[in-house]
Amino acid sequence: MTAPVLMVLGTASSVGKSVLVTALCRIFRQDGVHVAPFKAQNMSNNADVTPDGGEIGRAQSEQAAAAGIAPTVAMNPVLLKPQGDRTSQVVLNGCPAGVLHSSEFLTRKLEFWPAVETALASLRNEYALVVAEGAGSTAEPNLRAGDIVNMRVALHADATVLLVGDIDRGGVFAHLLGTLQLLTPEERALVRGLVINRFRGDPSLLATAIEDIEARTGLPVLGVIPWLDALRLAEEDAVALERPAPVAMSAAGTLDIVVVRLQRIANFDDFDPLAAEPGIRVRYVARPEDLGLPALIVLPGTKATIADLDVLRASGLADAVIERHRAGTPILGICGGFQMLGERLSDPLGVEAAPGTEVAGLGLLPLVTTFAADKITQRTTGVARGGAGIWGVTGGSPVEGYEIHMGRTEAVAGASAVPLLTLDGRPDGAVGVDGLVAGCYLHGLFHNQAFRHALLGALGWHALPGSAAPFDREREFDRLAQHVRSSLDVDRIRTMLWPDGVGG
Repeated sequence: MTAPVLMVLGTASSVGKSVLVTALCRIFRQDGVHVAPFKAQNMSNNADVTPDGGEIGRAQSEQAAAAGIAPTVAMNPVLLKPQGDRTSQVVLNGCPAGVLHSSEFLTRKLEFWPAVETALASLRNEYALVVAEGAGSTAEPNLRAGDIVNMRVALHADATVLLVGDIDRGGVFAHLLGTLQLLTPEERALVRGLVINRFRGDPSLLATAIEDIEARTGLPVLGVIPWLDALRLAEEDAVALERPAPVAMSAAGTLDIVVVRLQRIANFDDFDPLAAEPGIRVRYVARPEDLGLPALIVLPGTKATIADLDVLRASGLADAVIERHRAGTPILGICGGFQMLGERLSDPLGVEAAPGTEVAGLGLLPLVTTFAADKITQRTTGVARGGAGIWGVTGGSPVEGYEIHMGRTEAVAGASAVPLLTLDGRPDGAVGVDGLVAGCYLHGLFHNQAFRHALLGALGWHALPGSAAPFDREREFDRLAQHVRSSLDVDRIRTMLWPDGVGG
């Protein structure tokens, strides 16, 4: 028997679709249903690596974890990674498959539809339920012809569709009603219920409005989900960085850590465990005047290292970072940020820029990076090597995470670089001789508690009693599930999926 598909579609981007799918995956798992997430096409530079080395959206990997299963490329067969204002790298079934220009979005994307069909069919055959996520707005007339992620998927799967709107933005009832009016009769027939997300206040104040929208649409409002503060789960894309984050304070004061806000920042959930620690403030900074006097500066991953390095220089932030280094501020680079710290970046094949491009790095590590045609995507484990300065205290700390990069980084001729890590028996990264600068390719570095606490301690932070394990993803999944379950009519949704009780 082919599994049913529960599909979460939205009235706009960033209305909470990814988080709601995560919650539903955990809820159905708690209820004994063998469930898997699915998003036909994702557009994000926040990516993860599956156990077999495929690349998928970070949100789908997080949803798989909530469902208690390993992520696979079938959960996100098409991933578009923006690398410029009008181009995106295509990752098809977990592997790089060329570049897509914005002018081709309505035509070439349909070439990927067979991969979407195959991936969804494999999940429906393996699991008892698939919870699918749409992208952006469900009913944009200008995007309908090239749709492979919203209503085309819903119609193909005969899905049970929930339409979600964000009341915190304002205008949620107009958004819900307007979206429904833009759907075709066949599409609209698949929508079985409405969900109002991110509500602050007394739900009884919405009673009249809910009665009105139900009368106008003939659809039930299945839930009014309250705002949930400080949820520590990976976000789908960098839009999340536009929302102010809470500051964790402690009696010992606040340790200030700056992450440089690159235009094409990738995998910024690398820093979630830092932000979760009491007494740590993580700030994302894009202007030199906002840099301040932090305890640590981090250059994060990016989908376009050379382009983002140009922006960093043009903004004046590159010079400001170098000046802080001269003043004694430690600096860490991860993946693209690690590449920037070197002396030179070379792109002979035109992987990121015009063929033959060569640019100077920040010159803080004696390294040169050369971009290659093939991408390294792998999960890995190892140990921190330590090194000079504050990095020495991390030596011996076990680490695990994943790598996603097309650059190869080596020491410049005549120089030697002490590795920061050993990963799967090979050296990775480097530590500067002054003990202030270090970098590596390992995403998820700060998710390793021993390394994180050792480095923070060297920066002057002290763990408080009872805060030994502040970042617990399983606990966050359960908290989210309980929050959504208490506000959403899950029993009614189950009846929609399994009218005869099978699977319910």
